[in-house]
Amino acid sequence: MPAADSALGGYDPQAGRSERHGLHAYPAGADRVPTLIPLPGLLRSLLTEHLDPGYAAAAAERQRTGTSRRPVVTRAWQALAALLIAAVFAAAVAQARSTAPGVNAAQQVLAASVRSSEGTTDRLTSRRDDLATQVDDIQRRQLRDDATGRDLLSRLDALSLAAATTAVIGPGLTITVTDPGMARDLTDVSKQRVPGSRQVILDRDLQLVVNSLWASGAEAISVGGVRMGPNVTIRQAGGAILVDNHPISSPYTILAVGPPNSMRDSFDHSGGLQRLRLLEASYGVGVSVASGDGLSLPAGAVREIKFAKQIGP
Repeated sequence: MPAADSALGGYDPQAGRSERHGLHAYPAGADRVPTLIPLPGLLRSLLTEHLDPGYAAAAAERQRTGTSRRPVVTRAWQALAALLIAAVFAAAVAQARSTAPGVNAAQQVLAASVRSSEGTTDRLTSRRDDLATQVDDIQRRQLRDDATGRDLLSRLDALSLAAATTAVIGPGLTITVTDPGMARDLTDVSKQRVPGSRQVILDRDLQLVVNSLWASGAEAISVGGVRMGPNVTIRQAGGAILVDNHPISSPYTILAVGPPNSMRDSFDHSGGLQRLRLLEASYGVGVSVASGDGLSLPAGAVREIKFAKQIGP
C-alpha cells in the first residue's frame, strides 16, 4: 500500500505491531519475529477507502475520455417530459380562458337571483307585518270590552314586549360603531382579527355590546334595524355579520330603549363599551354613544311555537 494511501483516515502502516515485541527489541540475527495484531480488512477499507468504487471508476473514465456524456436516450426522455409538462400547462390555460365567460355569466345570473329573492322576501315580510297588525287590532277590539279581556290583553302586551313582537317607541341610547375598513399597520400579528379581510368589528363584539345593554336595564334592543328577541342571533358569515339571518354592514347602529340616565351610567362601566374603546384605540374604530328620545324599534318576527312548558307555580 503506498504511503499516501496508508495515511488516509489515520491509518498507520505500523498498526498491528507490538511495541514491546517489535524488531527493535531483539538483537540482529535473533530467531523471534514481532507479534502482529490482525487488523480486519473491512476496518482497513473504511479507514483508507472513502469513496465508493463506482465513483473512482467514473472519475477514471472521465479522465480517460476527457468528457462526460449522457446517454442519448436519457436526454430524449427529459425533452419528452418537458414537452409534456408544457402541453399540460397550455391546455389548462386554454381551458381557463374558454370557461371564463361562462363563469362570469353564471355569477351574474346568481347575483340577479339573489336580488330577486331578497325583493320577494321583503315583500312577503311586509305583507306578514300588515296581517299581524290586522290580527292584533281585531284581538284588541274583542278583548277590551270586559274586565277579563282587558286583564288578558295587559298580560299579552307584557308577553309581547318580552318576545319582541311589538314595536316600541321611547327614550334610550343610540350606539353607533363604524368599522374603519382597514386596520392600522401594527407589528403584533395576533391583532389581525380576520385573516385576509379588512374587517375589524366581529359578531362577538356586537354580542358583548347587546348583552351589556341588557344588563344595564334596556327593555328593548335592535341591531341594524333588526329587533333582538328570543332565538335571534348575531353570527359571523365570512366577512358579513348576520342578525337573525339578515346581513348588516358598517356603520352598525344599536338602539336600546329604557331609562337613559341609569342605563348610560351602567353601560359606561360595562365590558361592552370597554371592548369598543379598546378597538377604538387599537384600530381606529368609530364609537358613538348618545342619549335620545323617541327611539323607534320595529317588531320582531313571530316565532312558531312547537311546544311550551310552564315554569314555576
